[in-house]
Amino acid sequence: MQVRDRIKELRRVPASELLPNPKNWRTHPIAQQDALKGVLAEIGWADALIARETPDGLMLVDGHLRAEAMPDSEVPVLILDINDQEADLMLATLDPLASMAGRDEGLLTQLLASVEAESDAVNELLRALGDNDIQGLENFPDWGDQLDEGIADGIQLCVCECGHEHHKVSE
Repeated sequence: MQVRDRIKELRRVPASELLPNPKNWRTHPIAQQDALKGVLAEIGWADALIARETPDGLMLVDGHLRAEAMPDSEVPVLILDINDQEADLMLATLDPLASMAGRDEGLLTQLLASVEAESDAVNELLRALGDNDIQGLENFPDWGDQLDEGIADGIQLCVCECGHEHHKVSE
């Protein structure tokens, strides 16, 4: 399989100049916002936002929360040469693909035993991860109030033939 490199450049851009994608379907509860701010404060920028050039400016494909959390900062942005349809496909699949990953409980336990954050919100996220509470809903008191009605109830855990656990949104 031949894979095209769609990254044109890495550019540092004021977050306030990035256009949010009007089709962005992800919501960001308070607990997630707090945890992200905690990680950014402790580690800094270690991942790039993803955007594409449009006639109106750079439109986000991924990184909406990071841009919103730090509007006065220059942020690293990967600029892609993708069209509207490709951007929609990325927007629809990027997070779900990441959530399909399985867990090696032994390695995760070792990792979690070796880390602690300065931020209470990040430590709560780590505790939820260790409790195998992948969605983190129960351990994040603000999330239940912040999620759209029915989202939490619509998430199911399924186990595929290979034995991996996946979360999916029920129909």
